[in-house]
Amino acid sequence: MNNMKKKLLGLPYYIWCAVFILIPLGMVFYYGLTDKSGAFTLENIASITAPEHLKALALALLLSVIATLICLLLAYPLAMILCDMQVNQHSFIVFIFILPMWMNFLLRTLAWQTLLEKTGVINSILQFLHLPSLTIINTPYAIVLGMVYNFLPFMVLPIYNALSKIDDNVIQAARDLGANGIQVFLKIKLPLSTPGIISGITMVFVPALTTFVISKLLGGSKVLLIGNVIEEEFTQASNWHLGSGLSIVLMIFILVNMVLSAVFDKDGEGSFL
Repeated sequence: MNNMKKKLLGLPYYIWCAVFILIPLGMVFYYGLTDKSGAFTLENIASITAPEHLKALALALLLSVIATLICLLLAYPLAMILCDMQVNQHSFIVFIFILPMWMNFLLRTLAWQTLLEKTGVINSILQFLHLPSLTIINTPYAIVLGMVYNFLPFMVLPIYNALSKIDDNVIQAARDLGANGIQVFLKIKLPLSTPGIISGITMVFVPALTTFVISKLLGGSKVLLIGNVIEEEFTQASNWHLGSGLSIVLMIFILVNMVLSAVFDKDGEGSFL
């Protein structure tokens, strides 16, 4: 009887997954593996080899890797500082840190567009100080900046969670045995926080690779990523078959990333909670 009640309680979740996950994925695979007549084809997937598509994919991969590395370099020291302060996950300081995540993603990106444009806030301040203006907007640098700003919390929280689970007695024992700060970090903290690092890399790399809003607003029409190509195929060209085929190719990179995360974080130690 209890098992039946649990299944009934989980019914809304199963319906949600079917309607918003399984059915959309099924549609993507259907359109990606068929032509306009409904016949099976691999041409939509093979179109990734077109020069313009390869260029967009390569640039998306490059910027995603750069943004992920920057997030890692910024997030790890910040997570260590939070742990040294012995801040609880539900404390006020962590709450303030994740508060920007509650703001609309589009509004956050639009704010950076306002800050970085030629007549924006930053250049106005530089002009007032008689300093040379910055020409960052509509460049890959602006896109990386937008990625780092939007996705940095997704790198900090898993690393912080992994570091907070390290027993202080283990660190103290290493110090009692003569280990210095660098040895404690390399031999204890870094290996034990690897699940959090892998989880953070996954949670930053995947949305960075698939983004089209950040590149559209901060890169303009001058920087085209694979996400923008897919978005244009669906919204402007109305070619759902080609857009779905390119989406399937993108799914391969996402699945590889998720498999690596599952391998290195089998127990879910790098999760948010």
